[in-house]
Order: sequence, then structure tokens, then C-alpha cells
Amino acid sequence: MYYEVYGKGEPIVLLHGAFYNISMNWGELIPELSKTRKVIALEFQGHGHSPFSDRKLDIVTLASDVEGVMKYLKIDSADVAGFSMGGSVAYQLAIQSPKRVRKLVIISSTYKTSGWLPTVNGAFKNFKPDFFDNTPLKAAYDSIAPDKTKWRKFVQQMIDFAGVPFDCGDANIAKMTMPVLLISGDNDGLDKIELMKTYQLLGGGVSDLESMPKSHLAVVPSQGHVSLMMQTKVILNYLDAFLK
Repeated sequence: MYYEVYGKGEPIVLLHGAFYNISMNWGELIPELSKTRKVIALEFQGHGHSPFSDRKLDIVTLASDVEGVMKYLKIDSADVAGFSMGGSVAYQLAIQSPKRVRKLVIISSTYKTSGWLPTVNGAFKNFKPDFFDNTPLKAAYDSIAPDKTKWRKFVQQMIDFAGVPFDCGDANIAKMTMPVLLISGDNDGLDKIELMKTYQLLGGGVSDLESMPKSHLAVVPSQGHVSLMMQTKVILNYLDAFLK
């Protein structure tokens, strides 16, 4: 599993979205975060510099991969931030290895398939391995993949991965004790009713007549799934306030 390390200080682990690599997902944020933090950015199986494998993809296995890198780097615990697929893996990591996660940041993601709108869940049903051939995703893959001939196998693997429903469990989310920051675009494909239920499971959704919860929810206006990750200053401001 490929990783990059930047800066010094308290560690933060960054987990990218599906088909992305470190640069595509975190390229604008890493220079800022690494001014005060030790940043560990990872690339999942088959993504970026990490080689393709026939091993079946699921979030439990990917979360175990992340924990393996943390063990290798002798990082007992860290803040963990995940975008999209990386957010789902981050949820699973926090559930199966809670002592590894100090604070959790989930950007445009969910811990269960039903957390997405039906249109999102249905989007991959008719995809074919050649769907992404003439896209920036393919160009990025070709520029750094160890074996460029694995592209269509990788895409098919990801389509299969997206087609299998997953659910980390409401009860497991409710048991989480670390603070969680949920960041979502108002039109990013997440079901906002389910997002609010998630926030309530984390202790949020109260009034100012009660003590404020340690977990936070931010919905960024006029942003979709891809465009949200481009709002570097907005996301950085939320991270700075939450992770201090």
C-alpha cells in the first residue's frame, strides 16, 4: 500500500475517494495541513501507486490496510479524514480500531449504502469497464500506476465493489466516542435525512438549551460531491477549528 508523509506534529491520516489518488484528492490541502501536522496520505488497493490485486474489495479489508500502515509507521493513534469511499473506510476503521482514531472527519460520505440518494446507488448499475477510458481518471491512472494494463480490471473491480451494499451499523456509530466532523455539500448525493440521523447518533441535533455536542455537522451551500472537495479554504477552516 503506497503512502506519503509530509510535515511534523500530531498525525493526520488522509483517505481518498474512489478512483482518486493522493494528489487528485488532497493536493491542495496537504501543503497547508503539513505546516503544523504530520500528514500521512494513503492510496488504496489498485489506486494511484498501489498495485492492482485480485483480492476482493470491501471496507473492512481496506480499513485493515490503513491500520496496517499505521502500525508500520508506529502511529498508535491519529486524526483520520476520509472523502467519499475514504470516508466509509474511515468509519469502519473507527469502529474496528477505535483507539487508532483520535478525531474523525467524514467528507461527503456515509457508513451505509442507504446513506446515498437512490440515484447515486443506481448510477453504477449500467457502467462498463470502458466507461472511464477517455477521462481524467484514466489519464491520472496511466501517469502513476505500476501496471497500466490493469486499468479495466481495476474499473470492473470498483464497479463490483460499488454494487455490494454495506452497512457499518447504526449501533456501532452510536457507540463511537471520538469527536466526528461531518462535512457535506448541499447537493453532493448524500441523503440529508440520513445524514441528520447520523449526526443524531453522534449526539448532535440538540438545541442551545443543552450543552453543545463534541461532534459537528457542516453543510456547504451550492456544492456537489466533486466540487465540495475543491473548496480548499472552506474545508481547511472547518478542519482547523475542529482538530485544534
